[in-house]
Amino acid sequence: MNVSVNEPLLDSPGCDERGSKDDLEPTVRDDALALSAKISLSRIDLRGFRSIEEQSVPIGDVTVLLGANGSGKSNLVLFFKMLNYMMTGALQNFVGKYGANQLLFYGPKTTGALSFSVHFSSEAVQVVYEVQLSYGLPDRLFVGGEKVTYSREGYSQPQEYYLESGGKEISLPMDGALTSRVITFLLSKIRTYQFHDTSDASRIRSRARIDSSRYLFSDGGNLPAFLKMLRDSAEYRPYYERIIRHIRAVVPQFRDFVLEALSDNAEYLRLNWQDISGDDHIFGPDQLSDGSLRFMALAALLLQPPEIMPGVIVIDEPELGLHPAAITELAGMVRIASQNAQIILATQSPRLVDEFSPEQIVIVEWDKQTRGSVFKRLDADSLQNWLEHYSLSDLWEKNVIGAQP
Repeated sequence: MNVSVNEPLLDSPGCDERGSKDDLEPTVRDDALALSAKISLSRIDLRGFRSIEEQSVPIGDVTVLLGANGSGKSNLVLFFKMLNYMMTGALQNFVGKYGANQLLFYGPKTTGALSFSVHFSSEAVQVVYEVQLSYGLPDRLFVGGEKVTYSREGYSQPQEYYLESGGKEISLPMDGALTSRVITFLLSKIRTYQFHDTSDASRIRSRARIDSSRYLFSDGGNLPAFLKMLRDSAEYRPYYERIIRHIRAVVPQFRDFVLEALSDNAEYLRLNWQDISGDDHIFGPDQLSDGSLRFMALAALLLQPPEIMPGVIVIDEPELGLHPAAITELAGMVRIASQNAQIILATQSPRLVDEFSPEQIVIVEWDKQTRGSVFKRLDADSLQNWLEHYSLSDLWEKNVIGAQP
């Protein structure tokens, strides 16, 4: 995620004795480098969350989490989902949904608090946001501390400040410091997606409100409204047409969507479509296979206009139900999207793994000794000789790179 920051990252409105913002020197307000900094997510440090006792996870333009069932891939995806809840003041809703006892590594008797730090960086600037969530009755997590650290070339030491803590929700979104506002913006641009539910009762097969089109929902529930917004916008129409071309490459009978208000309720529409026969017959979303429907949602997500695209897109098992040819098309869309966003994929698809380079792969394994998940980026240099004769999926199946049960 390369985000242009058009204002300085720090101001000095004052802080408490734990780290005064007034003491920051030299001021970043006059720092031209910070004014044009391009910041991206570089690392997640996570401690005490689900199966993760203590791990540092590197993040690049494309990060493919590869591991067996139960290794911990989905737990990292769930962490990003928790971030989504926290940025909207809904941490307690998240905790109530999953249970604090289930969110802590081996429960509160083993882990009294979970903590994490999110690292953003550019060539010359580094910003870190740290949070501790402490266990409390009745089965709740409370904010035990929040800290922001800023550093850049030329600083003698990192500059840091603390936020008010002890409440049920984080204080970052309400803090007036420019650095806090920038971090809030960056974190709010991290979004998780999972298009697994394509059952008859799923939201993606149901009708959607026409006005629910500002962004694509995490389950694709507003897909027809989002596509209609792209189609009807002169600015975004080329992106809609690109989405249609990619869908046709995977669903050859598909011609176009019919995105019109329902006759019985003008506030709603469905994902109706027509085939290439030339007939005017309109098919409904119930006449799309699960794989076709998921691919349509993935195409809309990854090929949308850059200016409305999330900064970091996290997708859990995007290959589910896709034909091998569709997986190749998916990888191509990921490469297109990675020009404007960072993409994190959790997968166990050999076909998808072969579409990426070793340095983009993070191996996820459950370690018997530590009883927790381990995340490790592949070393391309150490695999050079192997890759002259084998593909990455071959090395995975031969257990050369790990990620096996």
